[in-house]
Amino acid sequence: MPVVVDPDPMVVETLLASMPAGAHGVESVDRLNAWLSSHSDEYVVVLGPTLTDNEAVVTCEVLRTTAPVISTILAREELSGELLAAAMKAGARDVVLHNDATALTDALNRAFELFVALRGPAGAMHVSKVIAVFSPKGGVGKTTISVNLALALTEKGARRVCLVDLDLAFGDVAITMQLFPTHSIEQAIGSEDALDVEMLDQLLTRHQDSLMVLAAPPHPDTRERVTPLLVSRLIRTLRETFDFVVIDTAPAFDEQVLTALDETDEVVLVTTLDVPTLKNVKVAVETFDALHIARDNRHLVLNRADDEVGINADKVEGILGMSVDTQITSSLEIAAATNAGSPVIVADPEHQFSVAIRQLASRLAGEMVGGLSMDSPNHQSEPEAKSRRSRRRK
Repeated sequence: MPVVVDPDPMVVETLLASMPAGAHGVESVDRLNAWLSSHSDEYVVVLGPTLTDNEAVVTCEVLRTTAPVISTILAREELSGELLAAAMKAGARDVVLHNDATALTDALNRAFELFVALRGPAGAMHVSKVIAVFSPKGGVGKTTISVNLALALTEKGARRVCLVDLDLAFGDVAITMQLFPTHSIEQAIGSEDALDVEMLDQLLTRHQDSLMVLAAPPHPDTRERVTPLLVSRLIRTLRETFDFVVIDTAPAFDEQVLTALDETDEVVLVTTLDVPTLKNVKVAVETFDALHIARDNRHLVLNRADDEVGINADKVEGILGMSVDTQITSSLEIAAATNAGSPVIVADPEHQFSVAIRQLASRLAGEMVGGLSMDSPNHQSEPEAKSRRSRRRK
């Protein structure tokens, strides 16, 4: 994933706008070093124009020996022969004008191609998409949507899907699906530095033949022992083997949820048509904006969207400043299916809820082209791709 280094936040924003989803910014070389020490899948560092030429060249020299797989790109206000010579000697992959978006995109493409070539087919990163289902208010149907969305995604051909219950205190994914897991996230506590695919695979519970579930801890007091670093490592490890990772989040902006949102490619925001929930969702959207979370990859779902309540989709769009992706009307069959432990999309594939969730899944999965997501953190081949996401500043 691209990392931008520049002390000027406005410069970082400008550079991120020319980068794929998953790119993020840090304000100093020290912060870059801290970030790289805990993120092994980065493939390119872009050194912004506010850094001095000397600082940029020295950073290139250091990364050339300490992280040879990572390419460095210097984005400068002006180019000179002296700078180009120094950058080449230091091992920089490219030097471009900071306001030349096309040149920057081309440089990122070359960096990713080199990364894949160096790691080889067996070592190349698995391309996946992380989808967080979030609402700041409980009781809006978030878990029901998460479960059915994950199942709908398994219908999109031979794709591996994992559903993560990140409501660490009161997660209901397992009981909703009538699963009785022997392991949960709790068994990963303390494994931040040892977590790998093999270990994580032992913590998953299979639902039928197509979906794997990482269950929430059985006791609420476990929540405090799940560190943000563990959450990040869990998601990044799941990315290695699953095509889609669906995260059912807690209805709060705690450290664990913020970390998950920071790792997310798409956010499905769930609301109902009542004033208190809409107020909280509006605050959530403003928080997303402030933290640069999935800025162009948010999907608004109106659950229990009945005309009789006096608030329609147009009014919701005006309040939240974002368009409605999916509307789901109230239905007793949804609650009955949940109580029976049989998700609606399985129990009644033709139900209006099932159809709506399947359409949402199609929009999320429809961006997968030729095995690569057009807005995946690892996809670089289409300069004109406009779907971008910048991460929360570290």
